[in-house]
Amino acid sequence: MNLLKPIDLNKILGLKVQEEVEENKTLKDIEEMIKKSEKIIIFTHESPDGDAIGSTLSVYHALKEIGKDPIMYIPEYSRLFDFLPGTGEIKKELKDELYDLAISLDCSDLKRLEGKEYFENAANTIAVDHHENNNMFADLNYVNSAAPACAEVLISMFLYLGINITKEIGTCLLTGIITDTGGFQYQGVTPETFEFAAELLRKGIDIPNISSKVLQTRTKANFELSRKVTERMEFLENGQIAFSYINIKDEEEANAEPGDHEGLVNIGRSIEGVEVSIFIREKEENAYKVSMRSVNKVNVSDICYLFGGGGHVRAAGCLIKGNVEQVKNKIIKETKKAL
Repeated sequence: MNLLKPIDLNKILGLKVQEEVEENKTLKDIEEMIKKSEKIIIFTHESPDGDAIGSTLSVYHALKEIGKDPIMYIPEYSRLFDFLPGTGEIKKELKDELYDLAISLDCSDLKRLEGKEYFENAANTIAVDHHENNNMFADLNYVNSAAPACAEVLISMFLYLGINITKEIGTCLLTGIITDTGGFQYQGVTPETFEFAAELLRKGIDIPNISSKVLQTRTKANFELSRKVTERMEFLENGQIAFSYINIKDEEEANAEPGDHEGLVNIGRSIEGVEVSIFIREKEENAYKVSMRSVNKVNVSDICYLFGGGGHVRAAGCLIKGNVEQVKNKIIKETKKAL
C-alpha cells in the first residue's frame, strides 16, 4: 500500500480549525465508538454521486488502516467510478445481519439512505455529512455545512483519529471534493480545499486523471440522454428557468445503466441567462425525481424542501408524484416565486 506521510494539521486546516477539532466532543465519541465496534457497515445515499462513493471508499480504507474490517453497501452506482481503489469490495446485496456500527456518509436524512433498515437496526450509528438540512438522524452526527463536500468533512475526522492519508484514501477524498465542487468552481470552496488538494498533488496523487474521469468522461448512454434533454429544453421567465426531462422509455432506448443520468441537470445551468436549471427524470410510474441547480440567487434547497427533499443552496433534489406536466407545473410554480 502506498503510504503518504501524515499531513500537517496546522498547515492544511489552520490553527483555529485544529483547536475546534481537538475540542469537538463528537469526534471523541466517534473515536470511542469505532474502537469498540467489530462489525461495521458503511452506507451512503441513493443514486450516489462522486462525493458519496469517494467518501464511502475513503472511510473503508481508513478503517482498514486502523485494523477494522468494514463492509460497504452501494446497490447501484455509475461504472465511471470503477477506477477508484476498493470498488471491487462494494457489496450490492446484504444478508439479514445485525451490525455493531453503521456509518452514513453524505446523506441528510434517513429516507434517502440506501439500506436504511440495516442502519436503523445497528447497535450504534454515526452520520458524517455536509448538507445544511441534515436532520441529525444518527446517534452521533458530525456535520459541517460550510464544507463543499462530505469528503472534506472526513479530512478533519481522519486527522483527529490519527489516520495516515494513503494514496488510496487521498484519491477517494479528492474524487469526492472534485465532483461536488465541479472541479473547484462552485461556491463553498474553501482555502483549505485547495491546500489539501495541493498537498496530495505533491504526494503523487493524479488530480488531472481524477478530474478527467469524473468530469469529462461520459458513457454513450449519458450522451444519448443528453441529446434528449437538449432537444426538450424549454426556457421560461425570460430565460431565467431552463426545464427538461427524460422518462423510463428514454433510458431503455439508450440502454442506460445506474448513474447515466448524472450531470444532465447542468446542461441548462450552463446556458447564458439561466438562473435555475430544472431536470426531472421518471423514477417510477407517476413519479419523477427532480434535480435543481441555481447560479447566483435562488436557494433551490428551500424549493425542494417544500416537496420533501432538500440539498444545498445551489444544488438540490426531491421526488414529486404525477405525470411530467403535473410535476413540471408544480416545481416551476415554486421556482417562479423564488426568482
